[in-house]
Amino acid sequence: MIIFDHVTKSYGSNMGIEDVSVRIDKGDFVFLVGPSGAGKSTFIKLILKEIEADKGSIRVNGTELRNLSNREIPKLRRSIGIVFQDFRLLPKKTVRENVAFAMEILHISSRTVRRNVPQVLNLMGISSKMEKYPHELSAGEQQRVAIARAVINNPTVLIADEPTGNLDPDTAWEIMQLLDQINRRGTTIVMVTHAKDIVDRMGKRVIAIDKGKIVRDDRGGAYGVYEEEAALAALLRGGGVFDSHDI
Repeated sequence: MIIFDHVTKSYGSNMGIEDVSVRIDKGDFVFLVGPSGAGKSTFIKLILKEIEADKGSIRVNGTELRNLSNREIPKLRRSIGIVFQDFRLLPKKTVRENVAFAMEILHISSRTVRRNVPQVLNLMGISSKMEKYPHELSAGEQQRVAIARAVINNPTVLIADEPTGNLDPDTAWEIMQLLDQINRRGTTIVMVTHAKDIVDRMGKRVIAIDKGKIVRDDRGGAYGVYEEEAALAALLRGGGVFDSHDI
């Protein structure tokens, strides 16, 4: 599904990721954790081919990204749904129009749009909000719309970048249950997060990045174990006192 083989990406003298090898299989639910600047954003941008690796090989859905032409990149991205912390809904479009937009830009027939949009909104539990505008929704409802938009075209991979960052704990947990449901339907999920409580509670695979390197890859792990390992690594590097709030 997603394979990094000895991948390195630097930005001048700053290292994004260094010699990273990892495999994320179809149907995996993976939490990507680590301190700010650890390489998480670089990892995601490489999957989307927003940036090019300096070294190594990246395969997504069986396609070697290094061989993709610029004309082929949109096809890659259509197989990947993205959910952001700040929702990024179109303020002048209704819930229905926001979700339909993701289909319309792919020139999908109006008939298919009219059939599929209500179905996915029902799955998200917000079918009653179909004609509302984003400013009329709660934060949790807005995130549900964003997820609906991300999955309406049946992506094989869903990337969630801090999707609970702007939500209260109860709403955040509702969103996580929704993502878990999507995952159980077969969608591979890669979620970037700093939410230790959510990672611990979900018990999914955890990939921890620090200083551009994968320092932990644990199926069914907990965030707290990484916290201890990262603290020790920081001390061994001579980096002073490790602040767990930076994770």
